[in-house]
Amino acid sequence: MVNEKTAMTSSPLNGLFRFDLYKPNQGRLARKVTFAAIVLFVVLGVRSMWNTWGAQSGNDSTLYRYAVPGSVLVVGLWIGHRLLNMPRFADFLIAVEAEMNKVTWPTRTELFRSSMVVILVIGTLAIILFGYDIVWRTLFESLGVLQTS
Repeated sequence: MVNEKTAMTSSPLNGLFRFDLYKPNQGRLARKVTFAAIVLFVVLGVRSMWNTWGAQSGNDSTLYRYAVPGSVLVVGLWIGHRLLNMPRFADFLIAVEAEMNKVTWPTRTELFRSSMVVILVIGTLAIILFGYDIVWRTLFESLGVLQTS
C-alpha cells in the first residue's frame, strides 16, 4: 500500500525511467489493446518520417534515413510502454476493463434486428427529406426565386 502511494505521488518523469510494472496482472486486455494502438501510431509516424527524410536527402544520408527514425521508434515504444505502467493511467485502464466485463452484449439476432431498424429509419428519413427537397425546389422555381439551369 505504501509503495502504491509513493508511485501515485511521484512525478511523471520519474515514471519514465522505472523498470517495474504497475499491477501487472490487472487490466491486461485493455493494456494490450492500448499498447497496440500506441505501437501503430508510433510506427506510422516513423514510417512517414523515414519516407519524407529519405526522399528529401539527396545523398541518402544514413543518419537521416535510418538512425533518427530508429531512435524515434525505440523512444516512442519505450514511452508507450511506460505510459501503460504509470499508476493513474494503468488504474484507468484497469477500471475500463472492469466496466467492459460488466457489459451485456447483444446476441446476433438482437444485433441484426437493431441494425435493420436503424437502416430502415435512416432510409425513410432520406426519402422524406428528398420529398421535401422536391416540393421546396418546385415552389421556389415557380415563384422565380430559384433559377432553373
